[in-house]
Amino acid sequence: MVDPNKELVVELSNRVDRLVELYRNTKRENEMLKNEVSQLTSQLKEAVNSKAEIEQQLGHTKIAKVLESGPEDVQQTKTRINQIVREIDKCIALLNR
Repeated sequence: MVDPNKELVVELSNRVDRLVELYRNTKRENEMLKNEVSQLTSQLKEAVNSKAEIEQQLGHTKIAKVLESGPEDVQQTKTRINQIVREIDKCIALLNR
């Protein structure tokens, strides 16, 4: 006849071992997910910076295209420059908030 207390202790020990194993697995998975989040965050920052640079280059290209127009487009160029100045003023106002 097996002692019931001994059975309970063995069963409890097995459950504790299983919980410890689950904890370790969860901890490993959590670390992997943290690393993945860190990598994705880094990639996102790079993509955002790249996008900003491309947008800036596009803006410069648009300005250059407007400014290289002939003498017949002087009024249109002045209008475009005024629009750009207003846009810059809006940006400055947003930064000052």
